[in-house]
Amino acid sequence: MQEEDYAMLRNEADASPERFAQWDQHRQFREEYHERHRHDMSPEAREQNIEAHARGERTTSEVSVPQEAVATTIGEQEEVAHPLSRLTSASSISTSSSASSASTHSARLEEIRTARSTTARSTPARDRRATVTSQASSGNILTLHPTERHPEAIRRIETHRSQHAGTVGASRVDSRLSRTLSRRRTEKPLPGLGAGKPFPPLLPDREEYVVEFDGVDDPLHAQNWPMKKKLYIGAILAFDALSATMGSSIFSAATRPVSQQFGVAQVVGTLGTSLFVFGYAFGPLMWAPFSELYGRKPPLIIAAFGFSIFTIAVAVAKDLQTILICRFFAGIFGSSPLAIVAAVFADMFDNKLRGLAVAVFSATVFMGPLLAPFIGGFITQSNLGWRWTEYISSIMGFASFALLFFFMEETYPPVVLINKASELRRRTKNWGIHAKQEEIEVDFKELIVKNVSRPMRILFTEPIVLLITIYMSFIYGLLYLFLTAYALVFQGVYGWSAGVGGLAYFGMVVGEVIAFVIIVLDNPRYIRKLEANNNIPVPEWRLPISMVGGVLFAVGLFWFGWTGYSGNVHWIVPVLSGLFTGFGIFSIFLSLLNYLVDAYLMFAASAIAANTFMRSIFGGIFPLFATFMFNGMGIEWASTLLGCVAAVLVPMPIVFYVFGKKIRAKSKFAPAPDIEQDKRRDEESRGLDDDGDKVNGESNGLAKKKTKEV
Repeated sequence: MQEEDYAMLRNEADASPERFAQWDQHRQFREEYHERHRHDMSPEAREQNIEAHARGERTTSEVSVPQEAVATTIGEQEEVAHPLSRLTSASSISTSSSASSASTHSARLEEIRTARSTTARSTPARDRRATVTSQASSGNILTLHPTERHPEAIRRIETHRSQHAGTVGASRVDSRLSRTLSRRRTEKPLPGLGAGKPFPPLLPDREEYVVEFDGVDDPLHAQNWPMKKKLYIGAILAFDALSATMGSSIFSAATRPVSQQFGVAQVVGTLGTSLFVFGYAFGPLMWAPFSELYGRKPPLIIAAFGFSIFTIAVAVAKDLQTILICRFFAGIFGSSPLAIVAAVFADMFDNKLRGLAVAVFSATVFMGPLLAPFIGGFITQSNLGWRWTEYISSIMGFASFALLFFFMEETYPPVVLINKASELRRRTKNWGIHAKQEEIEVDFKELIVKNVSRPMRILFTEPIVLLITIYMSFIYGLLYLFLTAYALVFQGVYGWSAGVGGLAYFGMVVGEVIAFVIIVLDNPRYIRKLEANNNIPVPEWRLPISMVGGVLFAVGLFWFGWTGYSGNVHWIVPVLSGLFTGFGIFSIFLSLLNYLVDAYLMFAASAIAANTFMRSIFGGIFPLFATFMFNGMGIEWASTLLGCVAAVLVPMPIVFYVFGKKIRAKSKFAPAPDIEQDKRRDEESRGLDDDGDKVNGESNGLAKKKTKEV
């Protein structure tokens, strides 16, 4: 303790309770203290529960206390809780008990000092309850750092522990590999240390050697980086995503010359675009778990290099099969930014700015495919030839690789702590210091079952992810279908060249820019709502703009088909339909993507990977039948069919806006912090009403009597 603590104890040793009556004249703090600690366990019961946690069994409190009570008292118990593995021997029991007692007294003295300081200045009260990411229902109550007091820092610790618990190799249940190794160790004699050395004693509790962030303002945490640093890293990531998405559609301008050069039908040449987008579908199943195990930087760098190499292979290919195969693998490597960049933005930006950051990412995802066709069109018409469409993509890919390699820094908090622990081990020579993520021992079978399959499990077991993914897949499929539809209208009907016909996509680009500006201007309103809700995001707040965008998108499809099929209407009219379709594409995609990120938080990368898988399948299939559908049905009726499907999907965001909370409350993956906060507020309001009737019953009665007399 500090000297002022000892002085305080000496001065107040013989003080009577009336000495402190001036601090709590209405017994408010005393009542609040009893209310908060009415569920506290005795020291013996707490130690039994800790031992039960160490054995992986249910605790007595989980058996006897309802789940709602457990959820509301976690924060009161966890602030002085022992680490889960501390009680391993009789000596450690006494040590941990004394340490817990000392930390409790220190915390109490800190509260007394805080109470004294509040007489001079008013400070907001700290919420002592558990953060809402605690998974009490699963029986896995996270142990907080015993000296951490800031609610945001505690929330980050719990988030990191939740990420760790959901990562492959972190499960308490032994994997088949570990059981096999254990059996081998049992059958094989244990080797000695050598040189006649006896075995050393067991290590103390390893929880004491786990590194954490140094408070809520730790500069190592990506959210505490200077805004200048966040912006230039965000710009690098946006360029990386733009180069990958432009690479997906720039080949569409080369479809006809490639088909003519190798003597195949044009639909076969379209496979060069479709197979690339199919790579978008399968790549995130690998990149998302990779990023959750080893951080964001390694997969982004590896993918940028692989994308560039396979794109060059397409440019120098001597036969069609090489082109198609290399386009597929270029798509696999090019899908890494689509699966990881949004998660990186979530690492760097808090709830207030994450929406704008994801908006920039969404702009690259949708503007890339629309900006590339006119570039590819002018290249194929020039003396450079179609191969330079791929050379341009590879140059952009190598530029992204260089920028990521030299300037990108790791943002994933568990891996940042690994780097911190590594430095501490090197400088202190204490090999026991480690990060939680380093406790993971990867088992290949568990990797396949738990991490690679997690996006698929989220996709097919979470109705929110499934239905939203269907909507976004349809929108994304139409994005690549427009590569064919616009060519049929502006090159086939209006007779434009490939380069000039690509300029028609700027109608959609302008529509996306308008949607982006509206979202930026609306962000301050969202921040005010967020601050009023204790900075806890409500995912449904992201949905209103998608309701408007869905209507405009359906209208834009009808507009495009019925004004561009004949060629008798001025070309500006079907081009202007892109304002509605571009606005709808961007607003729907961004709104629903933010909804997924807010709803699934630490599992956002896997949820986005699942979403990317299905929408990329749609994006690869739609161009294959686009020509047959528009030629067979006619441009006007094909657009009408697509517009009707878009109109049917319009109510989906409305349904989630109304019933989203109820659906998320039943989810196995969505943390739902806003729902937990609402439950606590309801419980507190009911408790205050009950206490008010009991404590102030006499005054309430007098008030009623006076009211009657008046």
